[in-house]
Order: sequence, then C-alpha cells, then structure tokens
Amino acid sequence: MILTDNETKVDLLNNEAIASTIIELLRSRPNHPVTIGVHGDWGAGKSSVLEMIESGLDDKGDILCLKFNGWRFQGFEDAKIALIEGIVSGLMKKRPALKKSASSVKDVFNRIDWLKLAKRAGGLAVTSFTGIPTVDQVQSLVGSLESMLDDPSKIATKENISKAINEVKGVLKPEKPKNVPEEIEAFRKAFDDLLKEAGVKQLIVLVDDLDRCLPDTAIETLEAIRLFVFTARTAFVVAADEAMIEYSVRKHFPDLADSTGSRDYARNYLEKLIQVPFRIPALGETETRIYVTLLLAGVDLGEEDKDYAKLISAAREQLKRPWVGEGLDAAIFRDALGDSAEKANNALVLSDQLGPILASGTKGNPRQVKRFLNTLLLRERTAVARGFGEDIKLPVLAKLMLAERFIPKLFEQIAYVAAIHPKGQCEELEQLEASLKTGNSEEQSDNDDNSSDAPTHRDSAVLAEWKNTEVVCDWALLTPLLMGVDLRPYLFVTKDKKDYFGPVSVLGHLSAVVDKLFGGKMVVQGLEAELKQLVQPEADKVFEAVRSRIVSTGDFNTKPDGIEGLIVLIKAQPNLQSSLLDFLESLPKDKCGPWVVGGWQSAIKGPESTARLASLLGSWSKVTNNPILKTAAEKTLSQPKGGR
Repeated sequence: MILTDNETKVDLLNNEAIASTIIELLRSRPNHPVTIGVHGDWGAGKSSVLEMIESGLDDKGDILCLKFNGWRFQGFEDAKIALIEGIVSGLMKKRPALKKSASSVKDVFNRIDWLKLAKRAGGLAVTSFTGIPTVDQVQSLVGSLESMLDDPSKIATKENISKAINEVKGVLKPEKPKNVPEEIEAFRKAFDDLLKEAGVKQLIVLVDDLDRCLPDTAIETLEAIRLFVFTARTAFVVAADEAMIEYSVRKHFPDLADSTGSRDYARNYLEKLIQVPFRIPALGETETRIYVTLLLAGVDLGEEDKDYAKLISAAREQLKRPWVGEGLDAAIFRDALGDSAEKANNALVLSDQLGPILASGTKGNPRQVKRFLNTLLLRERTAVARGFGEDIKLPVLAKLMLAERFIPKLFEQIAYVAAIHPKGQCEELEQLEASLKTGNSEEQSDNDDNSSDAPTHRDSAVLAEWKNTEVVCDWALLTPLLMGVDLRPYLFVTKDKKDYFGPVSVLGHLSAVVDKLFGGKMVVQGLEAELKQLVQPEADKVFEAVRSRIVSTGDFNTKPDGIEGLIVLIKAQPNLQSSLLDFLESLPKDKCGPWVVGGWQSAIKGPESTARLASLLGSWSKVTNNPILKTAAEKTLSQPKGGR
C-alpha cells in the first residue's frame, strides 16, 4: 500500500482545530462578507483543511458551500469568468428552484456577459478593479465590429462576426449609460437578490490550489474575488502559499519601480484581500513522530480498521499538548490497538527512528514526510518482488535513506566503500559508531597518542570529518547501528538513483583513495605522499575513477569537486600528465567556466606536456561561443611564464 497524496477528511495532524475555528468565524456573522486565507507551504495540508471545512458545513441547510479549483480551470477560460460563472452555476445546481426566478437569473448572467465581452474584445480597455467594461466601451466595440463587415479578411467569416455583434447587442439595454462604480454595485445587488431568492443565508466559496496557477491566472482569480468582497452573505476561504501569490503579483506588475518596494506592494495587495489569515504551522519533532506512526500504522492495519480509529483518537490527545509528551509511546500504542499492536509494531519503531531527522530535514512538511515514506515502502516491496526481501530490514533501509536524502555526501562516502567491501561493510562508519556508543572522545584519542605505552592511532581524514560534523554524529547514533550489517542489498535497492556496483567495483581498496581526492583543498594537499606510493596500474585506475565522477556531473561552469584532487594526483604521478591533457581537451569549450585555464601549471612540467597545455590555452583563447573562457585564456597567455 502506498500513502496517497490527496487531500483528506481524516485528520492526522490535528488541523481540524483550524477548520473548526474558521467555521466558527464564518458562522459568527453570516451577513457580513469576509475573506479568509489558509496559508502554508506546498504540502502543508491546506487542501485537507478545506475538505474539513466543507465536511463541517454539509448539514447546514441555510449555508451553500461551493469549491473552486483555479488550477483545473487554467487554460480553459478567463479565470475571472470561470470563477464567477462557477459560483453562479454552482448556486443554480444546488438550488434548482432558482430556475423559476427567470428575471433574477437572467440579470446576473447578463452582468457576467460584460466580462465575456472584455475577453472577446482582445485589446478592449477594462477597469483594473473588476475587468468589467462600461456601456460606452461596449457600444464602441459594436460599431467597430460592424465596420469590419466591409473587410471580411480581418476575421474568419462574416457569419462569425455577425454572430459576435448579435451577442453584443443582446447584452445592451436601452437604458442610460452607467459609470463603473454603478456597474459594480449593480452586479453585487443582482447577485445578492439571487441569494435571497435561493434562501441562502451565507454563501461560502472555498478556493483551492491558487498557488499552483500561473501568475496571470492567480491574479485574475483574486480580482474576481474582489468583486464579491463587499457582497453581503458571501465569504471566501482561499488556500494559498503567500510567497507564491506575492510572486504572482510581482510578475503581474513588472513595471513597479524599485523605490515602491515590489515585495511590499505584493504583500499589501494580498493583505488587503485576505482579511483574516490562518497559517498552518510546520510539524515539530513530536508531531512528526506521531504523524509517521499514524501513516505507517494505517498501511499495516488499513485505514478502515476500528483499532486504527482508536489510535487516531489517542494521537489527537497527544497532539493537544505536544510540548508535554514525546508522542505515541509503546504503552499508549498497545492500549489503543490491543491485539493489533504487534501487527503494526514497525510503525512505532520507525517513527522513533525517523521522527527527529524527518522533522528537521523536511522542515515539518507533511507532503515531504509522505514522499519519503512512500519511497521507503516502495523500495522494500521492490526487494521482495526481486527475491531478496529477507535481506532488507525496514529500520536499516530507513536509516540509510535518511542519509541519502539529507546527508548525501555521507551516503556516497559509505556507499562507495561498502559496495566493494567483501562483506558489504564500511569500517570507518563502524569506527564512528563504536566511538560514539562508548563515548570515546577526540580528547581520549589525543591522550592515547601522547602515551608512550600506547600505539599511536590517528583517524582517517574521512572519519575525522565525520566526528566533527554534528548532523553525521546524530545520524550515526540513530538505531539501529549499522555495525556488522551487509549494506550491499540496501545499496542495490537504491539503484534507482545511482549504481554503486558499476565501474567503482573494480577499484577495490582504491575506492577510499578516490573519495579522499574529492575532499577540500587543504585535505587533498596532504595526500601527495600517499599518492606517490601507488604503482602505475593503481594510479591509472584512480585517475580514471576521479575523471569519470567529474565528467558525470555534466556541470563545468564552476570548478567541479575533485579538480584539486586531480592536480595533486598528477603532481604525485607525473606519468599521468598526458591523461590529464586528454581530459582537458575533451571538455566542452562552450560550457566551461574560467576556472579551467588556471592551476594546471603546477602539475604540468614536461616540455611535451607544457607545449600541449599552451596549445590548448591558445585554442580556448579563440573560441567564439564562450566569451568568458576566451577572456580568461587570453589573460593567462599574456602573463609571463613564471606567473602561470
């Protein structure tokens, strides 16, 4: 079973409190128009809050609750028209008796037709406030369309333009022209009359996925909402990420001077429209643990299981005061699930393990948490389907995936070593776990080093780096420890991102040397003595492995990781100068940044290799499709030889 990413009425996050608060606010003054914002990052649960609001208003006969998804209407119609027509059509659908009130219905739809005319007119000037043209503008449009009949080439057929004119004339009424404020007020009054005839004491429109829309669609939808803002008995609940809406406003008004503060303008625009903002808070560590427990227990038990419903109730009690407890402990878990507790025990173990890092790594975002868990479950099932499921333990896979997702450098360092280890282990990781488990500190190591009776021991560069990185140490202390675990099945099941059993497997013990060459500049400078001990076949393998990893990035605008290590390798193994020049000559000239012209002179010493480098610099100085590389090469060539 995979966790669905759809909005839900089953509240696992205690967001029902937000939904009930909004409902209470809406119902407190039904005659007054109000616009409420439900804000939160992508995946925070905004759509689910709207579902809960809609569900909470289902049994209120005098309330009409409509839902509008701007993203689904994007590209089909002018967003203003889509929203306004959607509201009126939804009203007609849920109150079929309105069809008897022909005059009121016709009046409202005639008002909507003004918007359609604005869309059809193409270049017609409309008001920035509502997009509704004045009567004078429409009459002018009719005159221009009629004149076009003399020149059919301007439109596909005379029949089409005649139809357009008839539609325009059908909207016009033999009444005196009105100004824009009167037109706005007339629409609101007509709509208000329609609500009265429908027996609707309050219309609540839920607007979802606005932050997924293109900027123009988002702004047009907001402009349509503004038309209703002062219409009695009408309320809007808008779910959107404020940052995305502010971005849409800035894109819609690109000519704002810097002095006006485009960001401030965008924020003010949203604040004037949204009268009451609600922000969905990110999940903390305790809340994340509870959420993970509920999600995984739902997978094991099924969401319809009666014991699962008891677990949700117990979780809600814990969520009321998350600062007091540590989530769903074993006692609460067993008490809620009874005989089903053993079946869902993995959920409790994994939530304890995943909660702390998932809360930090996902910034408490429910959708990111779900995606992580889905990948975890999918990989486990893939292993089962391929016949090595018994070699995969979910807690171990989860721990490795935490490193893969949130500490990728650490994961790669472990993977490259474990993939070629005869037992699939990473000895330096085991040393780290052992030192952290026993509480051995660097101070103790230093004391051992200074003792005349004890053998000297110094950590490798990688192990020293891990010990000095707090997030790595926190990860290493997570249960289960990976000491003695064959990691190869787990690395194999992560092949969907990278294959650690390809060319790296031929490196053997040299894999650790390759990893060191991708360290910082100060680290690799100290490796020259070690690299001089390599025999030529080993040096060739290390060079090819480093070159392959650099090329695989595909990004040469900035200096790739591994270049400094490559230079130190060539200095230690001069026979590789020709291979280095082959590598440089193969780089795409149109994609290389200026870094590529410097630094090689310290490694290129032989007369033949020096001549090849000079020739390469000359070719770079003549490129026509990379002015930055051209300038850098010219500058390098103009320097005295001693300065290169």
